[in-house]
Amino acid sequence: MTLSKLVSPGPRGPELDGYVHPAFGPVAESLQRLLASYGGGGAVAVYHHGECVVDIWGGDKDKDGTPWRRDTMSPSFSTTKGVATTLLHMLVDRGLLDYDDRVADYWPEFAQAGKEDITVRHVLSHQSGLYHIRQMIDHADRMRDWDHVVRAIEQARPIHTPGARTGYHGLTYGFLVGEIIQRVTGEPFSKLVQWEIAEPLGLDGCYIGAPRQAMSRAAELMWPRFPLLRFAEPTDRAAARVSSLISHAAGRLSPVTRLFGVQFDLESLLDALAPRGISSFDFGSRETLSKTIPSANGLFTARSLARIYAALANGGEIDGVRLMSPSTLARATELQVPTAGRSVIPIDMRWRLGWHGVATTRGFLRRAYGHFGFGGSGAWAEPNRELAVALIVNSGMGTPFGDLRIVRVGGAAVACADRRSPRGSTEPTPVRVRARREAAMPRRATITSYERAVNGRRKVANARRSR
Repeated sequence: MTLSKLVSPGPRGPELDGYVHPAFGPVAESLQRLLASYGGGGAVAVYHHGECVVDIWGGDKDKDGTPWRRDTMSPSFSTTKGVATTLLHMLVDRGLLDYDDRVADYWPEFAQAGKEDITVRHVLSHQSGLYHIRQMIDHADRMRDWDHVVRAIEQARPIHTPGARTGYHGLTYGFLVGEIIQRVTGEPFSKLVQWEIAEPLGLDGCYIGAPRQAMSRAAELMWPRFPLLRFAEPTDRAAARVSSLISHAAGRLSPVTRLFGVQFDLESLLDALAPRGISSFDFGSRETLSKTIPSANGLFTARSLARIYAALANGGEIDGVRLMSPSTLARATELQVPTAGRSVIPIDMRWRLGWHGVATTRGFLRRAYGHFGFGGSGAWAEPNRELAVALIVNSGMGTPFGDLRIVRVGGAAVACADRRSPRGSTEPTPVRVRARREAAMPRRATITSYERAVNGRRKVANARRSR
């Protein structure tokens, strides 16, 4: 099959730009098919054995038909959690905190309303019982106010005993992890993403709280006519009606779902993912993208996400830049012991510490981990194959934890990696699709004052644990 067939417009979908290694042509086909089916635009990047083998994009950036370009970024919902998670593990690797430390050791105001013994591990494994954002804030717009949400979390009582159940913290996870990171470092979360991840890796598009100059690169979210979360209205009457309907539906469904070993808790789903006003909350607006919502408003290119996960797939390092040591990465990716019950998401997500397991059309990958997002995006690492895959899109909705698009793209990448020649063998040169690859961003020097502060905090943390 020739490359021109893969990338030219036709029945399979729109024309693609970028480049692809000859062994990974089916990944380009997969992107074309999903763009033909869903509309809008998107991009895919794949690393294998530390080499970028796919970097392609195509389709429409917005409803006016503006072409998706090399530097286009897309709001990527819960895919953001994977980046926030990576940052926290980097701090653990430096000795600034540990997984079994109490959150309140670093965030004293957290130690109220039954949260005194919640650990960092509880937070990362979605077992802290603090997913119920609908009960914490009065409107989804509050998510743009970091301090307001942090105060609400401080005052909240866990909805279950910490560690007793696993409940996906769809919107609160990022605030929990982000505030822990800020307390440990004394620095703003959005800046840390740049200092610690984006700049050292030379990423061209990786923001959680984007600056004004990056906004023109953001793709427009192209929602279905009737959003799935339209049910979550901000009025008391609608909330009562929805709660009644969900309770009734849960009662009707429970006998059936129990037969299959699945326990649906639809009320917890609403609590975790639908604060009042969510149906009118614009995740793609400049106002929202400029704020820091580490669970849901990351603005990324696919190549930036793929490069982060390529470092993780390669033991924590790529091209001489180390994010964390292999020993910390091994601890971070240990499969967590399942709890007796589940809320929000009724299936076993095979949680590591902050990352979940990975499904593809080639099956579940035993050692793979990453994070998928509501709008269809996702990124993951698979260390056995030294494979990293990332997809960003701007159309369709899927589920709170991704949809079949990332599953299909991932399956194509796995199949190509398994057929590719072993590392070190002579291979053909990757073929340019149309656009010329640009040079990576230059790395900035280490911020000395920040490093001095981090070193001081490391000593304090070590002294605290030794007591």
